[in-house]
Amino acid sequence: MSKSLIRVIFMTSVLCFTSACSLVYDKHVQWQTVKPDNFPVLYATGFAPISLQKSTHKTQRMLMAIKASKIAAYAELAEQVYGQQVTGKVTMADLLIEDQQLMASVQGIIRGAKVVKSYPVGDVYTTELLLDFEDVYNIYQVNQNRKEIKAVTHF
Repeated sequence: MSKSLIRVIFMTSVLCFTSACSLVYDKHVQWQTVKPDNFPVLYATGFAPISLQKSTHKTQRMLMAIKASKIAAYAELAEQVYGQQVTGKVTMADLLIEDQQLMASVQGIIRGAKVVKSYPVGDVYTTELLLDFEDVYNIYQVNQNRKEIKAVTHF
């Protein structure tokens, strides 16, 4: 081999090793949490008829209506937070509508909601819920450490 070829191989290997050294060194990343400027507050109301509950005992019908109104209020909160999925289907024959279907559904997890009031109004039981997104934010901060990069220091 010639001296110039050996010199080129040596210089190339030195460049490779020195550039690889910078990949060996680690970096230190400082994180800081990101908090929104303002938090919305949502309200929802659920209703349930007392007399239509399936029980022969008045007290049990009342308890069932309380639970049903609370579930209805939570469903309304889920609609506000996640939206409602609406699916429609229309069947036509000879330019006449034969069948028309409309379905709606909501799915989600509601955390941090508080019962503001729960009371009967005539034969209907009513439950009012409040969802403060600052409470939701604090719950998720404890469970998930969502953060952004504050500073990066390379060594």
